[in-house]
Amino acid sequence: MKLRRGTTSIAGRGAVAVAGAAALLVVATACSTDTTNTGSSSTTTVAPTTTVTAPPADAVITDAQKQQLCTDLEAQLSNWRVQGPTLGRGGLNILVQTWAAQSGVINLQVVQNRTIVDEITTETCSEVRDEAIRSLDIPDLASGLVGF
Repeated sequence: MKLRRGTTSIAGRGAVAVAGAAALLVVATACSTDTTNTGSSSTTTVAPTTTVTAPPADAVITDAQKQQLCTDLEAQLSNWRVQGPTLGRGGLNILVQTWAAQSGVINLQVVQNRTIVDEITTETCSEVRDEAIRSLDIPDLASGLVGF
């Protein structure tokens, strides 16, 4: 078979078609298995939902836990006097967050009602509470808590 310039044989066209189909298949397969997020994906991701549950009705902050809060506050009073109200308020937040985190139940109660810290300290160690309020220049301990 004699070929003229500018023409191709049927076999040549078939080989090109097969190679093109194979290349298309490789590209399509690579795209379908790509798991990277490039920001141009058309899929939608749904964020998981979280549920905050109230502490059990019988969850009680024990006397030992109340006393621990008072002890921790009293230990920081001299630092807060030296540091001043601005730095001291940060210290109050760290102290209460650490105390509350020791029990998941306390943490939930403080998150739901910051005034519980004032209630506990008024009942258990009112002098320490009063001194902390003076040192931190706040009307009550609850107002000094940020992020709860």
